[in-house]
Amino acid sequence: MRGFGDLEAVLMDRLWDRDVDTTTVRELFDELATERDIAYTTVMSTMDNLHRKGWLARERAGRAYRYWPTVTREEHSARLMHEALGVGGRSDLVLNYFVDRISDDEFAGLRAALRRVATRRTEAS
Repeated sequence: MRGFGDLEAVLMDRLWDRDVDTTTVRELFDELATERDIAYTTVMSTMDNLHRKGWLARERAGRAYRYWPTVTREEHSARLMHEALGVGGRSDLVLNYFVDRISDDEFAGLRAALRRVATRRTEAS
């Protein structure tokens, strides 16, 4: 798994930030066109690529498609973190460097998450 390309990241951020469940190419294009010089076909092909890669699902709505993300932003971030542990050298050192750099609030959140996971694993055993 890899991160997104520049435009893919912009589109995924827009989709994750939306208050609606599904979006058309036209709707995203209209938003982006107010901020940058971009072609409709560029947005369309990028969304099609994201669909082929499994990041977006879609359904036909008339002549167009309605798209939605297949994972949340948080799930994507967790996958990237997991990948980094696998390719970043010794995972224990990667974790040590990571923990040394997070804030006190993030550290507290990490401890709480570890407690929840430990409890679930104990209950599942």
